[in-house]
This record gives sequence, structure tokens and C-alpha cells, in this order.
Amino acid sequence: MSQVQSLQEKLQKGGLVDVVSSERNEVLKVAEEVGMTAFVVECDRARSRSAVLRAVVKAVDFPEFFGGNLDALYDCLCDTVLDQKGGLFLWFDNLHSGDPALAEDAVAIESVCQDVVEFAANNGRGFAYHIVHAGKHPDPEPGVAPTPYSGASEE
Repeated sequence: MSQVQSLQEKLQKGGLVDVVSSERNEVLKVAEEVGMTAFVVECDRARSRSAVLRAVVKAVDFPEFFGGNLDALYDCLCDTVLDQKGGLFLWFDNLHSGDPALAEDAVAIESVCQDVVEFAANNGRGFAYHIVHAGKHPDPEPGVAPTPYSGASEE
């Protein structure tokens, strides 16, 4: 069995897809080939649960009335799965699960994703995801303002 066939089977089965983070573009391509809509959730700047949830909402282009808690995340992902003909694949990029503020939340977010896998399967869809755990954010440098969450730079 080729590596691509193996990856296709993992995606179609749903759940956490264990791959090397350098394979991101290949995984996204294969996800689309099997009929899944693929999104990248940019979590690098997120320093709290609400920031990670905002990153998910931004990635899947969910409406502004998103509630901002784990129940709302579940609802958002379930609605998004149903909106996709073949299912959904999320790549959580650089989730700083090593941060004390995010350690428990990262586990809770993964648990919500597992619940969505079951929901998707019960509704004839697929849901798969990958999480790149990035450890702890670097400590702030004295006198240097952190990069805004929006990504805007002040020049």
C-alpha cells in the first residue's frame, strides 16, 4: 500500500491523523482529493482558549455570532461538517499546548474534535484533523510589544 493510499484511508476513517508536520501540503492535497474540504487553523499567536476558538472560526469562515466556548466550537464544527459534501479536514498549526494557559484547553479542544468525528460519521460525513503541538510560547522580550493577533505590524 502506498503512502498516499494509507493517508486516504486515515482521512476517510476520520479522527486524529498522525503525520509529520512537514507533510502539511501533501495532507491538504490528499484531503481534497478524497472530497474533504480542508482548512488550516493558524494557532501560533493564540495565547488563550478564546483566541484558538477565534482562529477556528476565522479558518472555517463561520458567522460572527459564534459563542466563544467549547459548546459553540462543537456546534460550529458540526454545522461546517454538514455544509461540506464530503466532510471536513482541519489542520491546527502551532497550537501552543505547552503554555500553562492552553494546556488543559488543548486537551478539551481535541476532545471536542473527537466528538465531531462521531457526529460526522452518524451523519454520513467525514471529519479528520491534525494538531501540530508547538510547546510554550517564548517569553515576551522587555520593551517589545507582542505581535497583534490580527497579524498587523506597526511600521
